[in-house]
Amino acid sequence: MTFSQSLIGATLGLMLASGAALAQDAAAPASGAQGRPEVRPIGDWVVRCFPITSPSPCDIYQELNDQRTQQRVLSFSIAFVPSLNRHGIQITVPLEVSIPRGLVIETDSFKSQAMKYRMCDRTGCFVQMPIENAAINSIAKSGPDAKVRIFADSGKSYELKFSLKGFSAAHDAMVEQAKAKAKNVPVQPAAAAPAAPAPAP
Repeated sequence: MTFSQSLIGATLGLMLASGAALAQDAAAPASGAQGRPEVRPIGDWVVRCFPITSPSPCDIYQELNDQRTQQRVLSFSIAFVPSLNRHGIQITVPLEVSIPRGLVIETDSFKSQAMKYRMCDRTGCFVQMPIENAAINSIAKSGPDAKVRIFADSGKSYELKFSLKGFSAAHDAMVEQAKAKAKNVPVQPAAAAPAAPAPAP
């Protein structure tokens, strides 16, 4: 998938602006001044809208935990940016994955290209990127089961299964709410300038 640098920056920025929320439990309050999100379960997904000023205040979310340890195995979040008519995706997987190989989303009728990790911390490794509307449409028409394929450094692949039950309805509800609640955030060039990356040598 090829996107302009400005679109990538805008989409990732607004995904992060919509909260530490993306990696939290759906029913838990967001941290800081963000307040408690509006939460609406649909199938195996949750539609969340956060009380913040953002071009993308809502997402759909699913989190899977190990039944024995209750540790997170996979979290999956998709947000929509009405002003850009674009989606952003965040997927969190466990540590000790092959960073260069990324991960792949697979359904019965859709397979993504390798999606690269943006960062890792002590809680896991994260994919955060724009995703084509066509890919979202393909996922919505798939089901009811899907998986995220991850890879170990040894080359062995592992399947993290998730459910598409309610995905299409949850997505449509999220898009509708995002359009109603989204607010444009003014760009502040002076504040952004110091953070610009230095030119490559």
